Amino acid sequence: MELTQLRQFIAIAHEGHMTRAASSLGVTQPALSAMLKKLEAEVGADLLDRTGRGVTPTEAGRVFLEYAEDAVRRADAGVEAVRELKGLQRGSIRIGGGATATTYLLPRVVSGFRLEHPAIRFSMREAGSLDVARLVAQGELDLGVVTAPIDAALAGDLVVIPLVEDELRLIVPPGHRLESRRTFRWTDLEGEPVVGFEAGSAVRTVIDRAAMGAGVALDVVMELRSIESIKRMVATGIGVGFVSRFALDEGGDKPRGLGCRDGKVSRSLAIVRRSDRSPSAAVAALERQLLDAARRSRSARS
Repeated sequence: MELTQLRQFIAIAHEGHMTRAASSLGVTQPALSAMLKKLEAEVGADLLDRTGRGVTPTEAGRVFLEYAEDAVRRADAGVEAVRELKGLQRGSIRIGGGATATTYLLPRVVSGFRLEHPAIRFSMREAGSLDVARLVAQGELDLGVVTAPIDAALAGDLVVIPLVEDELRLIVPPGHRLESRRTFRWTDLEGEPVVGFEAGSAVRTVIDRAAMGAGVALDVVMELRSIESIKRMVATGIGVGFVSRFALDEGGDKPRGLGCRDGKVSRSLAIVRRSDRSPSAAVAALERQLLDAARRSRSARS
């Protein structure tokens, strides 16, 4: 049974006349009669009584008409809903990322996206890169912004799209002996208390490996997940710390941090999504805007 058959039956029932129904539908009367015969055979009952003036629904026809009209209404509503999704007139996006992504990269992009598409709803989750990648692979998130490379066990399930290179820069308390410098060396941090990211996090691993590569073991006296918390703890004099360059670019009067003379401390941020699913129109549009924002950021810094 097809929607076309249901639409034609509804037209016959409403017109009460085969010829008028055929004319309104743009088909021939023999074709319409053949359709009705096939439909009645499929239903297993006569749906219309033929009279000298036209046709009227039988009792079975009246029952079937109610369901046919409901089916057509639902199908039309489904088509309209899909069109709205494709036109970004409705939909939702579930996105996750680490502290840098959710605090500094995503807010501006999401804000601009919602100005263009206010009907799209967002659910945002902050978590470590491994957790975000796993949630995307499990289908609980549509999109993630993570530190690359991702865990090898998840690589086959995810599409990885390079987003931006993120330099990690040293920040120091007011009055610190390194405050007036623009750069530091790892040996400058020997014996210095460090306010660090949580052990095991992707960004902490990048920092620890760079320090160990220079032969320095960092004295981490406090571990935090929040970048803003690290900045506040450093400001109170607890120790020095590392944060993303994006956390230092919000105002001209804020410190921009110290780069490393022994080699830039950086990580690659990437977008991840399921490899076996096509992104929705909304997710694809947000992905494009994230990539555009990253390109503009690179251009501004070059």
